[in-house]
Amino acid sequence: MIFENLFSAFEAVFALHNLGLMAAGVACGLIAGSIPGFTITMAVVLTLPFTFGMSSVEGLSTMLGVYVGGLTGGMFASALIGIPGTPSAISTTFDGFPMSRAGRPGLALGLGLWSSFLAGILSAIVLVVMAPTLAAIGLEFGPWDFFTLVCFALTIAASLSDGALVKGLIAGVFGMVLAAVGEDAINGAERLTFGIESWRAGFDFLPVLIGLFAFSQLLSDMQDTEAARKPMLSGRHAAVRMEHLESIRLNFRHWLTVVRSSAIGLFIGLLPAAGSSISNILAYDQEKKASKHPEKFGTGIPEGVIASEASNNATAGGALIMMMALGIPGDAVTAVMLGALTIHNIAPSPTFISTQPQLAYAIMVAYFLANFMTLALTSGCLRIFMLVTRVPLYILGVVILAYCAIGVFTLSNVISDIWTLLMFGILGFVMQQRGFPLTPMVLGVVLGPVAELNLSRALSTSDDLTLFVTRPWALFFTVMAVFSICFPLYQRAREKGYAWSRYYGAAFMAAIGLPLLMMEGWFRTGLGGLLILAAVAIAWRRQRNAG
Repeated sequence: MIFENLFSAFEAVFALHNLGLMAAGVACGLIAGSIPGFTITMAVVLTLPFTFGMSSVEGLSTMLGVYVGGLTGGMFASALIGIPGTPSAISTTFDGFPMSRAGRPGLALGLGLWSSFLAGILSAIVLVVMAPTLAAIGLEFGPWDFFTLVCFALTIAASLSDGALVKGLIAGVFGMVLAAVGEDAINGAERLTFGIESWRAGFDFLPVLIGLFAFSQLLSDMQDTEAARKPMLSGRHAAVRMEHLESIRLNFRHWLTVVRSSAIGLFIGLLPAAGSSISNILAYDQEKKASKHPEKFGTGIPEGVIASEASNNATAGGALIMMMALGIPGDAVTAVMLGALTIHNIAPSPTFISTQPQLAYAIMVAYFLANFMTLALTSGCLRIFMLVTRVPLYILGVVILAYCAIGVFTLSNVISDIWTLLMFGILGFVMQQRGFPLTPMVLGVVLGPVAELNLSRALSTSDDLTLFVTRPWALFFTVMAVFSICFPLYQRAREKGYAWSRYYGAAFMAAIGLPLLMMEGWFRTGLGGLLILAAVAIAWRRQRNAG
């Protein structure tokens, strides 16, 4: 059965027109990623209107091309001018730019390209193996478990929002409120419409998404009018040649860095809404700590570039695992892909792989193929991508804004969608200026209906509220949500040397072990027992050391 699904997926993905769409997506992602200020999420959002007339396989393959291409494209500006093309390439500037200034820009780009490629292949293999397994676990979930899973996704998105925990939580709840606007699906009652006729059907996902991620980003970029009139990169960068052989040799020489950073990227990708903007910094930091010569980091050493680029590309595989297995986006890009699935009348859930096997395996194959396409196009067309970045930002901004409006209007051919786009664009801009993260808000919009549906199912099945904390998986996600909220508090307490911070890790292990101990199956029960015993041992040892 698996081989039949894989064969069908290969047949769909390797169709000539689909290959052309994927190649175009990779090219657009490389270009968008290389422009400082543009984000991968913005590029994928702008791709979404193009996919309306495509099949689900074609649409998602195209977006995957943009996704993978954008992750690699972010290193261009990072390595050449020291300005991250995307948030996922921030730590690439730490060693990539010094390497370029030392006269080796081709090596910096080559190291980033090949480490991204190797990490992408590793994460694609893990995706194929892990997604069906995790989906099988997801079939055990009831409505209580799904509701607490959504709560966990929102809390961890808020806790990872650059120290703005409260603002992240407010943004997530506000997103869920926006998802509730319109008529109730069960009883038809109007909610939060304020008498506005166009709001009775609720807000379409596309205008909200483009407004928050694309239009608001353009408004932010256009604040500095002088910078907007200048090209992103100068003409001399277009002549850079990659040093492929030396880059391959160094990547295999530092294979442990590739594997370690890929593992970090995969883990961060599995966390809802975490994303590559976190994984690249974390992987760079861990590589520096593991190095025998940490003082050389920041001077242009290969390990720094490899760690950053391997981790951000591997994050995509982890995010796709969460999206396909549980219907929970691993980052903002997979949140957009979930929206694309709903546009094609496909409900993301743990049954996705079993009910849509061809599409599920097509996503896996397309992700695998996108890494090869990115390698080939970057190697062969680097100069073309560099030339596009010489266009002043204000010209690109006008073109993109016009395209946003046209794409939104073609969705339903109603002018109210244009007003929705403008409203959420201004709202997103104001929120960013005030320090409110947008990713938790978008997660709230995407997952709000899922939370509402499962809460209704849970309460209609039983009025026993204790089921939200007594069912093993519900308790597991509740514990994760509580500890994710407490994590920023723990970080501050550890910095200030508070005594209780020594026991945070042990308390977390014990709390996670309890629901595992309650589950069926010897492996989970045994794992839960081991975690509790380990937590007790760690707490006892730290208490003894403190005394």
